[in-house]
Amino acid sequence: MLIAQMSDIHAAADNQFLDCFERALLRLSQWSPDVLVLTGDLTDDGWDEGYRKIAALLAHQPYPTLLIPGNSDDSALMRQTWSNAFWRCDSSSSLLHFCYSAQDLDLCGLDSTVSGYAHGSLCDRLSWLDEHLLQSAPKPIMLFVHHHLFPSGIPALDAAMCQDSDDLANLLSKHPGRILAIATGHVHRPAAGTFAGIPTSLCGAICPANPLWFGTPIVPSAIEPSMMMIHRYVDGCLSSHHVAIN
Repeated sequence: MLIAQMSDIHAAADNQFLDCFERALLRLSQWSPDVLVLTGDLTDDGWDEGYRKIAALLAHQPYPTLLIPGNSDDSALMRQTWSNAFWRCDSSSSLLHFCYSAQDLDLCGLDSTVSGYAHGSLCDRLSWLDEHLLQSAPKPIMLFVHHHLFPSGIPALDAAMCQDSDDLANLLSKHPGRILAIATGHVHRPAAGTFAGIPTSLCGAICPANPLWFGTPIVPSAIEPSMMMIHRYVDGCLSSHHVAIN
């Protein structure tokens, strides 16, 4: 199974990031993924036309797309643009979670957004995931969240990470071995780490990268290109690849 992930397009009327997204889709066609996951921050400033253009591009792809919002997104506009069938019907009307079941692996997306704020939160929104873990077949699950769960070391971004991730860690401890890996975005840089002992990745952004700045007096330049990830799950083994977009 090939799972493509893209994050942080940040398309707006005054930038060309939508063109970068279109190039990413063209590059992705070389691998013929089984599914594409967009982990939030599709547009900026409530650009409704941007959502419609992204939806039109996705409609021409031969694979399904799964969506969760990021802190720059307008969830109401996302609901207007895509059918409610994209998200869990049993979650709150203000939250956009998804579950997708494949033969050997489940994909779950958790909406971590807090309206009006850049940081993420999981407060009062884990019961549906707990229920899925209890009632679903005992398959591995790959979990997708917009906000990063382990500190990146970049001060400004870590101030806006998921602030109460301990609740998720406590939940996952009750279901040992069910979460195969966690994939996030938000930082605009590729990175790997762990959360609650689970392999966790940060997907690079479609928009320009943030510098790898650890709070030192000199801010390094950011020369990385737009990026996406391809997660390959075969025979119980997951490998995750960062792919540059020319």
